[in-house]
Amino acid sequence: MSEQDPSTTDLDKKQETQLGWEREVLERLAFSALKEQRRARRWNIFFKILFAGYLLIFLLLYLPNGLSAPGMTTAHTALVEVDGLISADSFASAENIKKGLQAAFENEHITGLILRINSPGGSPVQAGYINDEIHRLRQEHPNIPIYAVITDVCASGGYYIAVAANQIYADKASIVGSIGALINGFGFVDAMEKLGIERRLFTAGDYKGFLDPFSPIKESEAQHIQKMLESIHKQFIQIVKDGRGDRLKDDPSLFSGLVWTGEQALDLGLIDGLGSSDYVAREIVGAEKIVNYTPTPGFLERFSAQLGATLTEMLSGFNLAANMR
Repeated sequence: MSEQDPSTTDLDKKQETQLGWEREVLERLAFSALKEQRRARRWNIFFKILFAGYLLIFLLLYLPNGLSAPGMTTAHTALVEVDGLISADSFASAENIKKGLQAAFENEHITGLILRINSPGGSPVQAGYINDEIHRLRQEHPNIPIYAVITDVCASGGYYIAVAANQIYADKASIVGSIGALINGFGFVDAMEKLGIERRLFTAGDYKGFLDPFSPIKESEAQHIQKMLESIHKQFIQIVKDGRGDRLKDDPSLFSGLVWTGEQALDLGLIDGLGSSDYVAREIVGAEKIVNYTPTPGFLERFSAQLGATLTEMLSGFNLAANMR
């Protein structure tokens, strides 16, 4: 037998070593890709489950309180909710609330109506529209009482609406009152001077720009605003007196803009009793079954509103935690 060339043997060994190394790298890459695919699949499943759970939570949150069947043919208590800021473009707009009230009174089987209020106030115009509509319905349907039931807050425009009802109920810890009027804002005149910024404002009319936050306010402008607020305040006071009558206590602080708990409000005559919607339906109206006539916004509107509220709450909690460090 002839001897094998040593150089050929070394070359074969190098080639085998090279092939082994390349094979090992390819195997590692293949396993790594497979592992990454599995990880991506797991995360994909996780996020799908998370989204489904989040969607389910929102759906549950937005199930109507009580029944929601305006076509009911048995005796029941109607419910219309005033929830949140009262403004033309909110869920608590006059147009929305009036639709709910009118839908409820179109059903001849309602024995009473609860106006459940949880609002810090808002537009006096929108609140006035709702107040007028409640009075109109009371005149047309004198045998169907309307009760305002306060949950967390019924302040300013919220109370403006409540006083149109036959009676007002609240929880002992509810916040009630804020009978006043205000306009607020900011003034940046001194800050602009310090920064060397020049304000250029052109108007036609001596007072056209009198609410401009970048211009100094004049005494005559402040007096005009104050007179306007006092006029609105007097309107508010008269609405409360007309609605509550001699049930109000003779207390000068009633119309000062202060707020009170439900217990204090009862002593002052701002409300008639303590109780929830269920209590009023069962014990006062005498029809325990509650049917919600509040017009329901579309799902996307409700989702975006709840998402915004959730994000605001999360950010508030984050800021609070940061400040406590």
